[in-house]
Amino acid sequence: MRLSFRRRIFLGLVVFGTVPLTAALLVLAVQVRSTGSSIGPRAALDDVTESGRAMMAALDTTQLSDTALAALRQHTQTIATGTNLARRAETLSRFAAGILATLILIAAAGLIAASLQLARRWSAYFSAPIDELVRWVGLIRQREPLPEPSDGNTAPEFDALRAALGEMSQALDTARRREVEQERLIAFREIARRVAHEIRGPLTSSRLALAQLAKSGGTSQSPRTAEIVVLQEELDRLDRLAREFSEFSRLPEGPKAPVDIGELLDSVVPATVPETVPVLRQTDEELVVQGHYEPLRRAVQNLLRNAVEATSARGIEVKASRIGDLGAGTIRLSIADHGPGVPSSQRDQIFEPYFTTKETGTGLGLAIVRQTIVAHGGTIAVEDTLDGGATFIMELPERS
Repeated sequence: MRLSFRRRIFLGLVVFGTVPLTAALLVLAVQVRSTGSSIGPRAALDDVTESGRAMMAALDTTQLSDTALAALRQHTQTIATGTNLARRAETLSRFAAGILATLILIAAAGLIAASLQLARRWSAYFSAPIDELVRWVGLIRQREPLPEPSDGNTAPEFDALRAALGEMSQALDTARRREVEQERLIAFREIARRVAHEIRGPLTSSRLALAQLAKSGGTSQSPRTAEIVVLQEELDRLDRLAREFSEFSRLPEGPKAPVDIGELLDSVVPATVPETVPVLRQTDEELVVQGHYEPLRRAVQNLLRNAVEATSARGIEVKASRIGDLGAGTIRLSIADHGPGVPSSQRDQIFEPYFTTKETGTGLGLAIVRQTIVAHGGTIAVEDTLDGGATFIMELPERS
């Protein structure tokens, strides 16, 4: 059974730290114990004592003078006193050596326990963030959301690695969503292309037949006149559907050219907004993007048309400005109305193909707008207008 990363670190710290420390302390304790032993000096003193006793036994003290006899007795007493002192010193030495060895063993046990505790903490300190990052990699592989980072104190390098992994996960999620969205858009465009193709054939035949019917219908008072008008309106609606499907099915093509946002607004605002609807315009100078004029004009016209349909008597507001330095910034174009606004639950859906809240809408208008803006490297979003309503904000990279 394979040990976990934390246990392997713990065993490594124990082997390279605790084991040598334990061996060194045990050797020190044995050495102190052996140093406290005085068998050699005691044996020498015992030999001296026995030799003195043998000499006293063999010596005829009757032949000695009083001075010599006193000296001999003094020497014997000195030997006895020294022997007693040596034995006491030996006992004290052994006792002190035993106490010192015991203290060394106690200190060794404490150091070993401290080293084991330190090894456990260090193994947890290093293994916990690595185990967490390994789990995060598994979650990223399974496309599951990442949990909140643990609150444990870790090294700054682990925090930086955790933050980088979180950013990578978010980038991967964003890339996956864009990939899925791109696949959906490709499928929607293909469906729209086929539908537009299928509609145009019968639509052309129906228009020709309706024209013949109108010629043979007689005067405007003919009973067929109302039917012809209804048919004409329905054919016009089908023609608009076919155009929208056709526009949605293709991306802007051809080489890009400079597009002046101010000139584009000068052209599209009067042609789209009725004179009865007030328009407040604020446009900076020299706002130029690199792109396709007609798709951008249709996108702005679509947003203006929606704003006119939704706004109240207060009219609409059109603002174009630059964010950043001239030539290297971002062109921000906003179109605000004062209508009912867009519910927060629908703000991500309104740009989806075929989603609409209108009874006669196809759900392709805002999808075409977003497709055009994204194709030019920009973004589009919707926010609440300050005094009520919806504000559509487009951001496009300025021509460098």
